[in-house]
Amino acid sequence: MPADNSNQSREILNFWFNESKPWQWFRRSDARDLQLRHRFGALSETAQSGGLKHWEDHFESALALVLLLDQFSRQIWRDEAQAFNGDARAQQLSDLALKKGWLQQEPLKARRQFWLMPQLHAECLIRVERVIPLMEQWVDQATADVARRNRECLLRHGRYPWRDAALGR
Repeated sequence: MPADNSNQSREILNFWFNESKPWQWFRRSDARDLQLRHRFGALSETAQSGGLKHWEDHFESALALVLLLDQFSRQIWRDEAQAFNGDARAQQLSDLALKKGWLQQEPLKARRQFWLMPQLHAECLIRVERVIPLMEQWVDQATADVARRNRECLLRHGRYPWRDAALGR
């Protein structure tokens, strides 16, 4: 990994996978949201605005970029439209990880989960349907079940209603 990628991307990966506990990944916490905003807010904005393109060239920095775009954004801008501004790019990076074999070569289940998470978050039925067997194969049944629930929601509503207030719809 180029030196200019390594420090920041490794800090992101270390924060998410070592400093944080798995229960913190998905539990709402104003204190954690604030911590992420202070520590990674500017970098997340840079990623959302198309920056850090060079991070896409290496599997570790690309995974860090996925975390910035898909997970950190949801916590930094919780209940705001900006929380979802990185989704399309995160989905493209998830596709890239599949195409380049990064997901398949990843030995750690938690890291494979976050490579696929942007697909689960998509408000696109085809993407969510495609990720279910991938979650079963590369992550676990419980995460695949979350994708199934998202699929049912999309079939029923055509969107995720829990985003309506933030997105003004």
